[in-house]
Amino acid sequence: MAAQKKNKNIRKLTKLGGHTIAVSIPIEIIRKLKWRERQKVTVKLRGKKITIEDWPTTNKKTS
Repeated sequence: MAAQKKNKNIRKLTKLGGHTIAVSIPIEIIRKLKWRERQKVTVKLRGKKITIEDWPTTNKKTS
């Protein structure tokens, strides 16, 4: 049981189609970012890391 808690952020890559690979993101992270299912995001390669960010929109309201 302790090993599961320690490694809960270790994920596997899953092949979805001929040219697409997916990785699941823990729901706790999605909730903290207030993201929703089917939300647009940008994916960028930065050196040996991947950055996933919210899709930049011009209509966003700032508080």
